[in-house]
Amino acid sequence: MNKVAFIGLGVMGYPMAGHLAKAGFDVCVYNRTQAKAKKWVEEFGGRAAETPKLAAKNCDIVFTCVGNDHDVRSVVLGEDGVISGLTEETILVDHTTASAELARELSSIAQKQNIHFIDAPVSGGQAGAENGVLTVMCGGEQSVFLKIQPVMAAYAQFSQLMGEVGSGQLAKMVNQICFVNTVQGLAEGLNFAQKAGLDTNKLLETISKGAAGSWQMDNRGVTMCDREFDFGFAVDWLRKDLGMAFEEAEKIGADLTITKQLDGYYEEVQAMGGNRWDTSSLIARFKK
Repeated sequence: MNKVAFIGLGVMGYPMAGHLAKAGFDVCVYNRTQAKAKKWVEEFGGRAAETPKLAAKNCDIVFTCVGNDHDVRSVVLGEDGVISGLTEETILVDHTTASAELARELSSIAQKQNIHFIDAPVSGGQAGAENGVLTVMCGGEQSVFLKIQPVMAAYAQFSQLMGEVGSGQLAKMVNQICFVNTVQGLAEGLNFAQKAGLDTNKLLETISKGAAGSWQMDNRGVTMCDREFDFGFAVDWLRKDLGMAFEEAEKIGADLTITKQLDGYYEEVQAMGGNRWDTSSLIARFKK
């Protein structure tokens, strides 16, 4: 499991592939913008391929991390896609936050070619990718998961097999549902604190030690108070993720009333020009 390919060098994929190279894996990368792939090779070594198919050729594991379902289909199933370059027993791991339906579709196609597939969306954002401390939620066969787990450890502090194919994507939907509700609570609380004239630095230092503490508070509390929103995961991408969760909720009969309301708040942020602001920007709805 030494020869790997990494398809997609965005804000997440670029450092993730870099950690693999630093860990000693033989890494071949592909990115639609070839200049970025060239830059990655200059920084980390390894090789860059002109197509996903060529990147995947003769690899033990192929990782993909792109934008959405359409992008995954393009790099995996399109002309010169990954699937056409894979040999039997190769493992295809998709780190994209995509639909559970797509995961099942890719698994079915892979099985016909005796290829293994794992859906493996990640949590931890750009900072988690850069620091190699992501959390990975996987769906697929346990024997395959156990083979890729030590490899993913190059950029993940924790990985878990959640169940059959598609389960990783379903778990990521839960992650996003819980996450946005946490952000809104923090936004309301910090706005209250500012209106009340509290020293928010002292406040955050104090309440972060108690039941109100969270990753969001520790990492974005101060910047939310300062209305700084240039920290990775964008509002546009979050709304894409929530849209998939809403579709799944319709199928299974899950109530996401409050999350839908928060999605509407993020729509307001987009209307303010905040499409590329990070997700802590919910507080921008409140005037200082």
